[in-house]
Amino acid sequence: MFRRLAAALCIMALASSCSLFRKEVKVPPETLFKEGEKLYARKKYSAASEKWRTVKEKTTSPLLRTAVEIRLADALFYDEQYIEAAVEYENFRKLHPKNSKAPYALYMYGLSNFKQAEKLDTDQTPVRNAVNIFESFLKEYPDSALAKEVREKLAECRTRQAANEIYVGRFYFRTDRYAAAIGRFREAVEKYPGAPVNDEALFLLGSSYLRTGKTDLAKDALNRLVKEYPKSAFSDQAKKLLAGIS
Repeated sequence: MFRRLAAALCIMALASSCSLFRKEVKVPPETLFKEGEKLYARKKYSAASEKWRTVKEKTTSPLLRTAVEIRLADALFYDEQYIEAAVEYENFRKLHPKNSKAPYALYMYGLSNFKQAEKLDTDQTPVRNAVNIFESFLKEYPDSALAKEVREKLAECRTRQAANEIYVGRFYFRTDRYAAAIGRFREAVEKYPGAPVNDEALFLLGSSYLRTGKTDLAKDALNRLVKEYPKSAFSDQAKKLLAGIS
């Protein structure tokens, strides 16, 4: 019996020492970086980000640290961790303003903000932040290969801002608070001219003016709708309202 007990204790001790040995094995940061690349290629973004966080913490190589900082930001972005991604992209820009990836980091910083407010019923501060970032990009890197994409995203931001004004204005319109509705619809058409959603803004603006007895202003809004958005479904409705105005 004592022999069995002694043997069992030896086995437990050996297993414990092996476990400790395994814990002490250190994987080089370069190896972890490559492992992260493989995970990223397989779209295992969360797992890749964990590998790269470790590399960022452990590496003593400035080149590897710089490389992993931007890769970590990318992994977080594609894992839809937009707030964390924005922080990483912004930090990269601050730490490496002259790096060749700096324009890309600025663009992705803006995109990470843009992605944080994809619903109209949420706080639109990130969209305003994205507008400022994209405008800064075009001033700083007007000839960048990314400039075309930035302009497109900037236009999307402004369309979303107009849509948000309409979203709020619609609520005021439905609840017969026409003065407040008019303020929102005017903000959309005046601050974001040409936005593709402004056909609705002009229609509801004209309708709001009609309901408050401001016929001339209603005509102006509805005629503008017909002229600027002739193919819109709201244009046909505007024509009917104009025909009924004496």
